[in-house]
Amino acid sequence: MLAANPAVRLTVRENRAFLRRVVRYLTAEAGIRQFLDIGTGIPTSPNVHEVAQQVAPDARAVYVDNDPIVLAHARALLAGSGAGTTTVIQADLREPDSILRHPQVRQVLDFGQPLGILLVAVLHHLTDEDDPAGVVAQLRDAAVGGSYLAISHGTADINPEAAQRAARRFAESRTAAPYIARSHATIEGFFDGLELLDPGVVQPPLWRPDGPVSVDLDRISFYAGLGRKP
Repeated sequence: MLAANPAVRLTVRENRAFLRRVVRYLTAEAGIRQFLDIGTGIPTSPNVHEVAQQVAPDARAVYVDNDPIVLAHARALLAGSGAGTTTVIQADLREPDSILRHPQVRQVLDFGQPLGILLVAVLHHLTDEDDPAGVVAQLRDAAVGGSYLAISHGTADINPEAAQRAARRFAESRTAAPYIARSHATIEGFFDGLELLDPGVVQPPLWRPDGPVSVDLDRISFYAGLGRKP
């Protein structure tokens, strides 16, 4: 990916910073105390539960990924964290019922209370045939009012050639995941049925930054946003 688009390093870092700001906002300002992070990837620090528990030590998190290598790393890291209200499961976003009904998910999360659902840099690995909008709707419908959904997603709007190179790299690699860059309008559509919080669907550095934005936005081929279920 770096060979195809050197700017991906900056994009990944800004996407991660967006995740941290979202979790901090949800915990400190929205009062959310439980998180479902789907497509978590190999964990890095600070991760969702660490950011949340800095604000609210009772915050709970479930990490979900379909890659057994990710699961091995995550379980090893969590085993040494002392995070008794944090767990990781192996499941596939394309089968949301398997996530929502998983006994470990139900043990940690209370679906009768608001939660934060995090789909950060994962929906672009679903093809149109996988019906990502339908997957998002199932997760949204399973959450009670007052819950939140955070999404970040790759786009071809900003640098079409880089997006095409990225798609080719994924297709040529041994990974089972494709890369489907989508438009701003399509990504915004994933928030249907939700109240989209300001500033809307924007490039990750522009989503409630902690200070002045100094990065070159022409290098960030991503959009991000946060919605609230009424």
